[in-house]
Amino acid sequence: DEEEDYMSDLFIKQDVRPGLPMVRRMKEAIQKEEKQKEANEKNRQKSLKEEEKERRDLVLKSALGHENKGFALLQKMGYKSGQALGKSGEGIVEPIPLNIKTGRSGLGHEELKKRKAEEKLENYRQKLHMKKQANEQAADQFRVRFKNKQEERKMEGDLRKSQRACQQLDTQKDIDVPKETWYWLEPEEEDKKDEEDKEDECTSSDLSVSEKLHILTAYLREEHFYCIWCGTTYEDSEDLSSNCPGDSAADHD
Repeated sequence: DEEEDYMSDLFIKQDVRPGLPMVRRMKEAIQKEEKQKEANEKNRQKSLKEEEKERRDLVLKSALGHENKGFALLQKMGYKSGQALGKSGEGIVEPIPLNIKTGRSGLGHEELKKRKAEEKLENYRQKLHMKKQANEQAADQFRVRFKNKQEERKMEGDLRKSQRACQQLDTQKDIDVPKETWYWLEPEEEDKKDEEDKEDECTSSDLSVSEKLHILTAYLREEHFYCIWCGTTYEDSEDLSSNCPGDSAADHD
């Protein structure tokens, strides 16, 4: 052989990028592996079930011949190949396909399996529905508690406002002692003895914030003709009843 000319077109057109031999070897290995798999698949011995299935499919695909007794009887009654059954030809043309059972499970197993799957799905849906209802109920309870908490805080503020007004109006009338201890705001600092006495009185009254607010509002209206909601002191009871909308916050809204 003649020596290869390194300046020839054949040599110049060759791809000499780095790493290219490695890529070529990988491609060759993959192709070799695929060919080996194809050869193994061809040489693989078929199982008995596969052979039975192939023979069965081949027989089912082939049409009935004249040697078949049933087909021969049909021909004697006037049937022709490819013709639909029935006197007027409204019947089927092809035979009813066979549903071959290959598994070892008993009759009704597939229906039972399907029913169990449906029951499992239904139980899952019920659990999701119950979880959703529980979340919605928890959210509603939270909103109710939050609203009640806000209303309670507002009511406590209204009570302190009424106590402050009551103490101021009582003082203007030279009343040194409130009608009830909780009618006035408690001082920030006081003796331990006074604290114990007031605690006993508070526990004995056992009134809620709303009840105290209602009682104190009525006292301010009757004693001082003062409406905490209007922030106005009226001249007398007649002036109060005629000009004040009511004795609660709802009446003034």
